[in-house]
Amino acid sequence: MTSPSSRRRALVVGLGASGIATAIGLRRIGWDPVIVERAPGRRSGGYFVVLFGAGQAAARRLGILDAIPDRSPPGGVTYTVDRAGVRKPGLGFGDLPVAPRMMLRGDVERAAFAALPHDVEIRYATTPTRIDQDPSGVEVTLEHDGESKTERFDLVVGADGLRSTVRRLVFGPHDRYLHRLGYMIAATTLPGPVGGLSPHEGAGLLEPGRAMWIFPFADHPPTVLFSYRTDDVDAEFTGRPVERVRAAYGPQPTGRLLGEALDALDAADEFLFDSVEQPRMDSWSRGRVVLVGDSAWCPSLYAAMGVSAGLAGADLLGSMLHRHPGDIPGALRAWEAQLRPHMSYYQANGVEQRYFVTPGNQRQIALRPIMARSLRLPVIGNALRSLRSSSKSIRQRELDIAHAG
Repeated sequence: MTSPSSRRRALVVGLGASGIATAIGLRRIGWDPVIVERAPGRRSGGYFVVLFGAGQAAARRLGILDAIPDRSPPGGVTYTVDRAGVRKPGLGFGDLPVAPRMMLRGDVERAAFAALPHDVEIRYATTPTRIDQDPSGVEVTLEHDGESKTERFDLVVGADGLRSTVRRLVFGPHDRYLHRLGYMIAATTLPGPVGGLSPHEGAGLLEPGRAMWIFPFADHPPTVLFSYRTDDVDAEFTGRPVERVRAAYGPQPTGRLLGEALDALDAADEFLFDSVEQPRMDSWSRGRVVLVGDSAWCPSLYAAMGVSAGLAGADLLGSMLHRHPGDIPGALRAWEAQLRPHMSYYQANGVEQRYFVTPGNQRQIALRPIMARSLRLPVIGNALRSLRSSSKSIRQRELDIAHAG
């Protein structure tokens, strides 16, 4: 049993899935985590995410898997739809042989938050403004309601997203590390099915350089994702986001499905609008400061591995700190050595898979119905399932070995 006087203290910046999971893992090994979140309260929103094998295994170890729902709709099907409303067989995440869990990002965060010990301190509307460290600890200046206070921690974890404040303060400005992929995204929750779709039906409206996806759920309104190519990311942040999205899908008539989805985005109180970027870093730690989740390796939504990778990284961090109790920088280096090959793979996959979500040309679009029909043929479908299952098992064993070693 670790005595209170010898317990180590960690600052976790960010109350998303990676941050909460990190705090759970640290508390499990006898640390005292303090979580700070710049928002005034816990955010419960979020849009379509999937949880693959690595994320499910980490969630199981963290004790939250059973509380994460699978919102995959019974009999769910995805169509490729054009502006005239013509449907063809399509491919969606529900068609993948690996059968990931489908859910909202808020589902994962809610499950993790419920598992967080009640005595873990959480401070809202609080942001680090300065981070200095020496060989024995880290001095962090935290700002809340205009007042600043400096505290000392044994470890600082930046789990504060793609544009991480911790990364900026310790490693340098965003433009030194963020690599733009040349795409914009917008997402929101729809009030209900649109464009004549049934509640269990999803759709992909695919055009060269732009796409719209409707994701159905078993017991929740569908969500919509817009993704489009741009040569000027900065220009996309001028004006109202919905106007930029409408311009990206013009000037042709929208048709019913796209038109209703755009109207829903225009009327939404909450939505996501952002550029697609990846951090590219030689190291995720510096001394006693470490980055976890999207702040370190964001694969991009095109890889669909953001939540899974964040949970796996947070879970492994606690394990490595437990194995190297007297050497925090050494534990962080060992953690990264185990994790980086997987995250490099996911980042590369995020670049490659951008054409699955947003096709680059008409040929890639034309192949979708052929691929969808082929996947449903018994011989080809079984072969692909076997191949994907084998690849998944190998990768999962590697992550399991990382925890057992």
